[in-house]
Amino acid sequence: MKLAILAALNGERAARRAAIVVTDTASGEQRLVKAADIAADPLRELLEKHLRMGKSGMAEVAHGRVFLTVYVPPPRLVITGAVHISQALAPMAKLVGYDVTIVDPRTAFASVERFPDVKVIAEWPDVALPPLGIDHYTAFVALTHDPKIDDPALIHALARDCFYIGALGSRKTHARRVERLKQQGLSDAAIARIHAPIGLDINAATPAEIAVAIMAQITQRLREEAEAEAAPAPIKAVS
Repeated sequence: MKLAILAALNGERAARRAAIVVTDTASGEQRLVKAADIAADPLRELLEKHLRMGKSGMAEVAHGRVFLTVYVPPPRLVITGAVHISQALAPMAKLVGYDVTIVDPRTAFASVERFPDVKVIAEWPDVALPPLGIDHYTAFVALTHDPKIDDPALIHALARDCFYIGALGSRKTHARRVERLKQQGLSDAAIARIHAPIGLDINAATPAEIAVAIMAQITQRLREEAEAEAAPAPIKAVS
């Protein structure tokens, strides 16, 4: 890889922006396509497919074969609420490759003793979240049940286009949350992106079971676009 391409790639990775290196297998020529430039690229559909799947691979194009090396930022999970569910969810998320951060201004809950090997920030969301650089490759989970903590955090997550946003609470609790968020100026479309009640419906009862349901839903959301893209097109009947 040429130094200019490597330097540009490292810059994109440091900024948590996806990129793809396209290598012509016959000539060995390479070029870097940044995520922001894919829409204007001649291989747009192919690049978008591989980016959504997060997988490198060989492909046939008009001028021959190319190898697409996909660089996608590692996923992150940001949780507001250093609660019992978080104690189960954090190690689960780390096990499947997420970098986990927990935010809770309540110092009695947000302690290293309760969350070993996890980054814990004992600050209010308006202080803690902006420096984290939350982005599209971040899953965000609100678990405190306290509107003063969860609401501003949800607004921040929605503004940063997190691929998954979930909030703990019953349907009645979420209905009240929806009204509060509307009063803050959020649209129905934005609010609809919040998964609430949080987690897949597996009749979870304990904190650990709820954590399983949340992690399963995060995984489902992460993979569903890739699965839809990879699925074969339906066969049309011949009339």
